[in-house]
Amino acid sequence: MIKTVRSRITDLRGVSRMAINAIAGVVSLVETLHLSIAKKSSVLAGPLGGTIEATTAAVYKSIHHMTRAVGAGLDQALGAVGPALRELESSPLREAVVAALNGVLGDYLAESGNPLAIAMHLRRDGKPLVLTSEGIAATVGAPSGKVLVLVHGLCMNDLLWERNGHDHGAALARDLGFTAVYLHYNSGLHVSSNGRELAALLDELIAAWPVPIAELDILAHSMGGLVVRSGHYYASAAARAWPAKLRKIVFLGTPHDGVPLERFGHWLNVLWDRTVFTAPFARLGKVRSAGITDLRHGYVLDEDWEGRDRFAKDAPARRPLALPEGVECYAIAATIARAEAPLREQWLGDGLVPVPSALGRHRDPKLTLAFPAAHQWTAYGANHLDLLSRADVYERIREWLAERAHPSSGCPFGN
Repeated sequence: MIKTVRSRITDLRGVSRMAINAIAGVVSLVETLHLSIAKKSSVLAGPLGGTIEATTAAVYKSIHHMTRAVGAGLDQALGAVGPALRELESSPLREAVVAALNGVLGDYLAESGNPLAIAMHLRRDGKPLVLTSEGIAATVGAPSGKVLVLVHGLCMNDLLWERNGHDHGAALARDLGFTAVYLHYNSGLHVSSNGRELAALLDELIAAWPVPIAELDILAHSMGGLVVRSGHYYASAAARAWPAKLRKIVFLGTPHDGVPLERFGHWLNVLWDRTVFTAPFARLGKVRSAGITDLRHGYVLDEDWEGRDRFAKDAPARRPLALPEGVECYAIAATIARAEAPLREQWLGDGLVPVPSALGRHRDPKLTLAFPAAHQWTAYGANHLDLLSRADVYERIREWLAERAHPSSGCPFGN
């Protein structure tokens, strides 16, 4: 209990630091998000559902006092918040808020040394995976030689792979014998920054794995797919070991060609009002992280953004980066349209990512990703988050990962 309370106090110190740096508006944002989750997400609130809302109000009342203080008497204010923090024992609830905050302001949090910034690591059941043979065995139990790494998207965390009672990782462990590990990272950082860190982290993972790895696959959702492509590029450039073990990558709703909406505020209003986790962010306007601007353009390399104004309307196109050689790559897109709808409506996509972007298609052949026709599939009547839980999506992933590896072939366009 003492450790938990100290952790919560550390969180509040981070929020207070943002207040000192004149970002008090973020407090109201997170409060709205927190209350929304408490009211509408019974999965996250669990047995605390009846009391979370009142407790949340008490916590944020104290936070608002701290932001007005602008640094004066913050330790005394934090002491008063302690009793309310003891009620917030729902770690999935707290982690959903912190992950969302990192997605929107993660680069600021990291640059300012804020304790709310998420440090990249691998987890199982929300617990950090210690990358030693003993640490992995203690956390995993009996690891298999088939390893599946799951990489979440913007404003998400590893716990949110479970949706509507389904977790792709757990299901693939049950059906195909994988041992699933989940990446947890600050999605507000540049994609290439996360890619470089992932490149090193996966080397540590395979070096520490207690049994020989016969098969390494990756399942990536949304921004996570860009991070994986970036990570593979930097790992290969550094001659790291894990790319040689990588067999397959499945991309779920990854915006390979970016999210081509003219204004981010419009993007938020169109998509994020649809979900309890993201609706409060529509008020942020131009306050957005490096990760978000990279996601908009599909940037995966340092050269894509270095020395450029990331808020410019007419940002340059990304540098060409082909799919990893020697790896079977698969792409699943989603569209809220029905299969019988006109093609133009279908291609609008899942509310965030257009179908052509998710399938790696581009007017410029140099920027087109050569997914074979048999390695592409579209889920109809589905939104961006449905890719995490739809039964037909899971069946397609399972079929692809169950197939024996073979050389890719076929036209890069198809469904």
